[in-house]
Amino acid sequence: MPALDFRRRSTTWLFVTVVVIQLVLISAQVSTKSGAPVLEAVAFGILSEVQVAGSAVVHSVTGVWTGYFDLRGLRDENRRLQEELSTARIALQQERALAQRSRNLQQLLELQESAKLQTVAADVIAAAATPDFRTVTIGKGTMAGLRRDMAVLAPAGVVGRVIVPSARAAKVQLLIDRNAAAGALIERSRAQGVVLGTGDNTLHLEYVTGSADVKVGDKVVTSGIDGIYPKGFLIGTVQLIERSGGSYGSIALRPAVDFSSLEEVLVVTTPSAEGAEPAEGTR
Repeated sequence: MPALDFRRRSTTWLFVTVVVIQLVLISAQVSTKSGAPVLEAVAFGILSEVQVAGSAVVHSVTGVWTGYFDLRGLRDENRRLQEELSTARIALQQERALAQRSRNLQQLLELQESAKLQTVAADVIAAAATPDFRTVTIGKGTMAGLRRDMAVLAPAGVVGRVIVPSARAAKVQLLIDRNAAAGALIERSRAQGVVLGTGDNTLHLEYVTGSADVKVGDKVVTSGIDGIYPKGFLIGTVQLIERSGGSYGSIALRPAVDFSSLEEVLVVTTPSAEGAEPAEGTR
């Protein structure tokens, strides 16, 4: 039985093969309407589909590859432009810093030239690490002629006094320090008092008589009676007034100097004189 089945399958395959060969031969002889053999047309149709599919794949791969390189090029260009922008921004900041430095030095020079006092210019090189002691360190010391209790000024007004000089540097007590004080008077009414530091960015005018004429907005200047600060230099502006009965309870001042942005100062090396004239712009 197995042998009979094998012979039957063999006969079937042989028959199919003969039929296919005959069809191929007939297709090779029969032509289409265009005159081309049917076999050739069928073969071309199959081959053309393969070619179209292959071309699509090639174009797709080529497009992806080209897009990858284009995208990579755009990324590189974007990175380069970002670096150039960052460099330009840094350069602009440097230019602004140099311009501000130039303006500060120009104002300091004008103060130095207009004040009828001997002064030494110094850079602020450090500040106190704690708000309990409001001090700064300047880059000049005894080698430049600085001594204890010399007044320190800025173009905007009074900064403070030298408290600890060393050979090449000096510590300056800012006027806003809670232990700082300066003789003062109201520029408009000439009423006198004493300015005291509070430890923060405000000042208080104390010991003003109840009959004194004081108004919000009045400028307060140094009186020169303390023997440290020359007369007439701007300390601050009256910001708040509180009265208690017939006397002044509290007179708060806004300092003329922005102590958080000090960069350069002048140290007065001549003894304080009550009749010394301040520079124009510090009143």
